[in-house]
Amino acid sequence: MNSKNPFFKSDTFSSNKVHDAVIMDMDQTMTVAGTINKSFILLLLLVLGAFGTWNMVSNAQNPMIFTIGGAIVGFILVLITSFKPHLSSYLSPAYAVCEGLFIGGISAILDQVYPGIVIQAVSCTFVTFLVCLGLYKFKIVQVTERFRSIVIAATAAIAIYYFFSWVLTFFISFQPIHHGNSMASIGISLFVIVIAALNLFLDFDQIEEGAAQRAPKYMEWYGAMGLMITLVWLYVEFLRLLSKLSKR
Repeated sequence: MNSKNPFFKSDTFSSNKVHDAVIMDMDQTMTVAGTINKSFILLLLLVLGAFGTWNMVSNAQNPMIFTIGGAIVGFILVLITSFKPHLSSYLSPAYAVCEGLFIGGISAILDQVYPGIVIQAVSCTFVTFLVCLGLYKFKIVQVTERFRSIVIAATAAIAIYYFFSWVLTFFISFQPIHHGNSMASIGISLFVIVIAALNLFLDFDQIEEGAAQRAPKYMEWYGAMGLMITLVWLYVEFLRLLSKLSKR
């Protein structure tokens, strides 16, 4: 069992491994540095996409079509890429733009209701990423099989809870516990943020494993896209938590 991301399945990098007898040139194989560079490119594209829907809100335009559309198209691109990793060099930039449209729309709307919430959420996400990266780099936190299994089990439980809570709202008058600003709701948000952060360790580990196994060069885009998925999830959960705290 590996990362919550469909990108970081246990056999993804090994099945796309480049055989040493065929390719020895490091320019044609996956590296950690190359994945980092691709991650920065995707982040830039995400910010550009977010600026588009953010600017629409600033100009008193309704961004919901692009916001919802970006989320749907982004999800479809994730599914396609998870089954077709060799297309990641083309689909991951498109995913970043679409996810940017989604992020920009919800961020702009929430920032009008709770001024300053976006800066706080971005700061929290950035600090969390740096802390997790430092803990992983200096081997303070090591990704063992037990650690991996616990994180995946917790992530799966969260996904199942969110899904069934959403489905129940269509059939009965039901308000999920994580809605509202009660202490229980805030507690759930904190738990989800912790699990999202722990997924970063799995992502770092799988990227290093892909580089060690000499996966083909396009897997750098694949790894960068998977890491971006976790960061977007973490950012959205911080937005959710901060909005609950602002209501109180």
